[in-house]
Amino acid sequence: MVVEGEEKSIRVGVEEEFHIVDVGTRRLAARADLLLEALPEASFAQELQRSTVESNSRPWTRLEELARDLCELRGRLIRQADEVGLGISAAGSAPLVEMAEVKVSPEPRYEQMLNDYQQLTREQLICGTHVHAEVPDPDVAVAVAHRLTPWLPPLLALSASSPYWDGEDTGYASFRSLVWQRWPTAGPIAKYESAAEYEEMIRELIRSGVITDPGMLYFDIRPSQHVPTVELRICDSCPRVQEIVLIAGVFRALVARELEAVRQGVERDVHLEAVRAATWQAARSGLEGELIDPVGGLPRPAPVVVRRMLEGLRPQLEEAGDWELVSELAGEVLATGSSAQRQRRAFARRGRLADVVDLLLSETRACEWDRPAGDPPAYRSAS
Repeated sequence: MVVEGEEKSIRVGVEEEFHIVDVGTRRLAARADLLLEALPEASFAQELQRSTVESNSRPWTRLEELARDLCELRGRLIRQADEVGLGISAAGSAPLVEMAEVKVSPEPRYEQMLNDYQQLTREQLICGTHVHAEVPDPDVAVAVAHRLTPWLPPLLALSASSPYWDGEDTGYASFRSLVWQRWPTAGPIAKYESAAEYEEMIRELIRSGVITDPGMLYFDIRPSQHVPTVELRICDSCPRVQEIVLIAGVFRALVARELEAVRQGVERDVHLEAVRAATWQAARSGLEGELIDPVGGLPRPAPVVVRRMLEGLRPQLEEAGDWELVSELAGEVLATGSSAQRQRRAFARRGRLADVVDLLLSETRACEWDRPAGDPPAYRSAS
C-alpha cells in the first residue's frame, strides 16, 4: 500500500505461469531452458517443471497499466517461443501430456523436492495466476490473509481453466486446485495473532522436516516471503488477460475492505472447514454451476454470487477508480463462461483435445482488450 499525503492506493502485481507446448504434437515440451536463456531474469523465471515458465509484472496502481505490462510480457515470451517452434499456453492444466517426457528443472531445490515428494512432484503439471496486493505491515498482512479466505472460492471460479488432465475430462472446472491441495501446506490459512506467531509456525514446520524453506508454504493466500504484499495463490492461470485484470481488481478491493475493517477493530469469524467445502464446490462447477455464497453460506448460481460480491465491494472499487472496468469485465466473463467451459465447447465440436490446446494457444497469444473511445489505447497484440 502506497501512501502519498492523504491519498491512499494499493498497488497490485501479477505472477503468471505458462505451459510450454510443442506446436506439432500439442503436448507439453520440457524446453524452458531454451526460452529462459534468451529472456531477462528480472521478468522471467524457472519453475519446478521444465515445461513451465513464470513471468513477473511490476506493481501498478492502475489496472490498465497492469494489463499493458502483462501483454508486453506475454508478447516477449511468445515471440521467443515462436522462434524455436514452441507454443505458450496460459491455463491451469495441459490437456495433452506425455508423462515420460516430464522433467523437473535442474536445480538442487527442485531435485530435493522430487526426492522428498516423489509422484506429487512429478504430477505438478499445473500453472497458476498469483496476484500480489501491497500490505507493508507484517502483522496486518497476516490478519488480512486469514480474513479474506471466505472470498477465495469465487475468485477460483472466475479463473477456472483446468477441466482436462492427462487426456481426460475430469468433470471439474479447476482440477489444478485439487492437484495443488495435495501439498502438506496447501489450503486456507489459519488465524495467527501476529507476524511473529506466523513466523514461529514456519520455523516449526521446517524443524519437522516436512518442508525445507518458507517458500514451501502453499496456502491459497499468504503473506509473501519476499515482497511486502498479501499474495493470492488459489487461481488457475488465465488464458485471457481480461480475466486476470478482473481478479486483480476484485482482490485489491477485498484487501482494501479488510484493511479498513482491521483499522476499525472489526472481528471476522472464519470457519476453515466451510472455506474448504466452498473451495471444492468452486473447483467442481466453476462459473457454470452453484457457488457457496460467502455471506449467507448457502448455494446460489455462480453469476449471482459474483454480482453480489461486486456490489458489496462497490465502495472500494469506486474509490480505486475500478468500478466501471471491473463490472464490465465481470459481465463479459459471466456472458462467455469460464475458460473450462470454453475448452469443453472447443472439444465438443470435433472431439479433439488438439482443438482445446489450439484454443488456449490462441487466447494466450491474442492479449487484446478493446476499450471505448477516450479510454487508454487497446493493448498490443502479443503476436
